Amino acid sequence: MKAAFIMCSAALLVACGEKPQEVKGVRTDKPAYSGTGVASFTEAGWKAGDKDAWANHLKARATYGQNDHVRAPK
Repeated sequence: MKAAFIMCSAALLVACGEKPQEVKGVRTDKPAYSGTGVASFTEAGWKAGDKDAWANHLKARATYGQNDHVRAPK
C-alpha cells in the first residue's frame, strides 16, 4: 500500500512539472520593414527597408482599414 502511495505521489508531481518555454520557428533579428524578399508578400510600389513608408502604411491601415468606428455606418 505504501509503495502504491509513493508511486501515485511521484506520478502527480511529474504531471505538475513545467514544460520548457523555448522559442520555436523562424528567429530573426531583422526589423519588419526590411521585408521578406518574396515579391508575392510585398505590396506593389513598396521598397524593402523603407522605414518611413512602412510606418505610414501601418498608420493608414490602422486609421482607415482596421478602425471599426470609421467603417461603421452612421
